Amino acid sequence: MKGLEFIFLGVGSVLGAFLRYKLVYDSPLIFNTIPVNVIIVNVLGAFILGVFVVLSQQWHLDGKYSLFAAVGFCGSLTTMSAFALDSSNLLEQSHYGALAVNILANVGLSIAALIGGKSLMSAIVSN
Repeated sequence: MKGLEFIFLGVGSVLGAFLRYKLVYDSPLIFNTIPVNVIIVNVLGAFILGVFVVLSQQWHLDGKYSLFAAVGFCGSLTTMSAFALDSSNLLEQSHYGALAVNILANVGLSIAALIGGKSLMSAIVSN
């Protein structure tokens, strides 16, 4: 990795991590067990990634921008580890309904958001 690529990755990572911290800190709970803001950052990150994928292809962006946006920013913004921990805790506490909601919300909404971001940006750039 070249110096400039490392800087792009680092700046994107710091910005994504900072935004995640601000959004997830003191998150309200669904069913008194599922942190809402963890779902929000995962869905938001997936949407941003979907938008970026289309822009990257349309504008033939250099790989350093992928390091900044996709790997750095979206990678630090989204939080698979928190999702996994929340899911594990729900399983250990036998909150199976909440576990199902957590998994479906994080995975399903994130996939839908990524597709939505790609679709929205594709519609915008094709006009």
